[in-house]
Amino acid sequence: MSKPTTQLSDFLCFAVYSANLAFGKAYKPILDKLGLTYTQYIAIIALWEEDNQTVSGLGEKLYLESNTLTPILKKLEAMGYVHRARDAADERQVRVGLTAEGRALRESALHMNLRDATGLTPEEFPVLQKAVVKLRNNLVKAAPGKG
Repeated sequence: MSKPTTQLSDFLCFAVYSANLAFGKAYKPILDKLGLTYTQYIAIIALWEEDNQTVSGLGEKLYLESNTLTPILKKLEAMGYVHRARDAADERQVRVGLTAEGRALRESALHMNLRDATGLTPEEFPVLQKAVVKLRNNLVKAAPGKG
């Protein structure tokens, strides 16, 4: 039987998927020390950038649906890192913000930089990061039911 002409390793989607899994494995020991999952960590990072934002706005930033984000926020709230409350101006919206413990977590997480682990030079790193963002944005635009 002849070998297929297209191999799994030829697929860009698989390269991105498997790189994401590799990032998860690289971050795991660091995040385990903080008691966080990667998704909890990126939610906290987004709140460091902009505190007290709507849950829907945070979900858009993180590319997470409400049914995925809500349990993450509930867990972070139970851990004492975030607080959630109805928006006083629009009670349909829920706002989420960092607690003092959530802001203090930033000091513990500052050393989390896997730039060296990527093996990319300081010049290559931003080029690849921008290319991946462009790829993601184009795929989001092309997705059916995007709006």
